[in-house]
Amino acid sequence: MNPNLISILVLAGIAVFLILRLKNVLGTRDGFEPPREAAAPKRKNPGFEVIDGGPDRDITDHVPENSDAAIALSKMKAAEPSFGVTDFLGGAKGAYEMILMGFETGDLSQIESFLSQDVHEAFSQVIKAREAQGLTIEAEFSGVRETHLHDASFDDATGEAEVTVKFIGELTYVVRDANGEIVEGSESQVKRQKDTWTFARIMGADDPNWQLVATGE
Repeated sequence: MNPNLISILVLAGIAVFLILRLKNVLGTRDGFEPPREAAAPKRKNPGFEVIDGGPDRDITDHVPENSDAAIALSKMKAAEPSFGVTDFLGGAKGAYEMILMGFETGDLSQIESFLSQDVHEAFSQVIKAREAQGLTIEAEFSGVRETHLHDASFDDATGEAEVTVKFIGELTYVVRDANGEIVEGSESQVKRQKDTWTFARIMGADDPNWQLVATGE
């Protein structure tokens, strides 16, 4: 068989393997889209007080009133009065960029404290597989376009809270082989990344950090 044909088949197999692994560990990447101007920052809602037992807008702005998620978020606030849903989502947005780029660049050293053991092991396996194939990733984060609270739960017995957030981010992203040739992605076009991540923490604990405990599409 022609040596050049063999090389092409090997690279194709590597690309398919990486795409499947990345979909399992992270989320999905849609087709490339042209860069857009950054949206103007939204003005923060002014502070408010819940009057006469009315709904907590910090909760109902994100999930339906009296839903299971709303009840769970209320319990989180009762266990830790300083907890705010809007503040949490702002922190989660920053954590998303930091963790995603740590994974893409293959450097988990700065984000280990924000990953559960299972997620850390899954990320590490994918990074090692890339390195074994001589593949490198170059990525530049463009921004988070959407952050949406998807679900929440609270364990009354342990005080453990879980909050699931859907993100849509945008980044430039290329995979290069050992020869420096691009086998996936584009240096100039922005690609949309969709992820659904679950963060967990014991409410009222001294450690304020939430950990990423599950990832998906």
